[in-house]
Amino acid sequence: MGLEENLPSGFLLSTVEGLAGFARKGSLWPVTFGLACCAIEMMATGAGKFDIARFGMEAFRASPRQADLMIVAGRVSQKMAPVLRQVYDQMAEPKWVLAMGVCASSGGMFNNYAIVQGVDHVVPVDIYLPGCPPRPEMLLNAILKLHEKIQQMPLGVNREEAVREAEKAALASTPTFAMKGLLK
Repeated sequence: MGLEENLPSGFLLSTVEGLAGFARKGSLWPVTFGLACCAIEMMATGAGKFDIARFGMEAFRASPRQADLMIVAGRVSQKMAPVLRQVYDQMAEPKWVLAMGVCASSGGMFNNYAIVQGVDHVVPVDIYLPGCPPRPEMLLNAILKLHEKIQQMPLGVNREEAVREAEKAALASTPTFAMKGLLK
């Protein structure tokens, strides 16, 4: 005989981690970081036809201090990489990054010195969204996958330190940014 059988009907049981995950996934505020053609599809996701407001994300924030999700939409140039990193550093914790489009994910068709070959060389990426450009439906699906990831993310006293160490290890493998002093 378990605890559930002794409680009155309609009584809800959960954990603090479950409630925190539910609250975090339902209150993502994306920062606007559209760099190329993928940004048009990202803007279309916020329009009435696709309505990203269903997921609590209707207002794209212009200030990184008010955002916790960065959608990098488009190609990142070498000159834009430090700006991208600065915006990421100014975002509130916990924060997530979604790389939208093949250019943000891997440099796309721009295999040259001017374009960063994947935004994961600059910031840690949680979700990769392929396509050139990906449709708004694909962005909504990626956001739902991110919601699942956020819902299952554990809480803990050392979580921030673990995230920082994983981020530093991922960025240390990129010699371009390590030499330019972007790592702290």
